[in-house]
Amino acid sequence: QVQLRESGPGLVKPSQTLSLTCTVSGGSITTSVYAWSWIRQPPGKGLEWMGVIAYDDSTYYSPSLKSRTSISRDTSKNQFSLQLSSVTPEDTAVYYCARVVKPIGMVEYWGQGTQVTVSS
Repeated sequence: QVQLRESGPGLVKPSQTLSLTCTVSGGSITTSVYAWSWIRQPPGKGLEWMGVIAYDDSTYYSPSLKSRTSISRDTSKNQFSLQLSSVTPEDTAVYYCARVVKPIGMVEYWGQGTQVTVSS
C-alpha cells in the first residue's frame, strides 16, 4: 500500500516562496511507469493540476504556473518537493501530492492534503 504525506509551513507571506515536501512510503519514486504530481484546490474551486515529476526525473508543469513552479526529488529519501515562487493570496489552497500512472494520467493514490494560506 502506497502512502503519501505532505509537509511544510501552513502560512506563507506574499512574495515569498511556498515550499512543500511529499514523503512516499510503500513504493519507490523511481519505479517505472509512475509519476508524482502536485495538485491544489483553492477555497470554493475545483482541483488544479500543477505539475509532475516522472520516474525518469522528467518534469511537466501547468502552463499557467510554469514560470513560478519547480518540482524536484530526493531519491535517497524517497521524497519529492514543490517550490512555488512569488506567491499571492490567490495561491491559498489545499495542496495535495499524488501518484499517477504516467501513460494514462490516472491518479492512484492521494496524500491527505495540507492547507497553505498566503497572507501578510
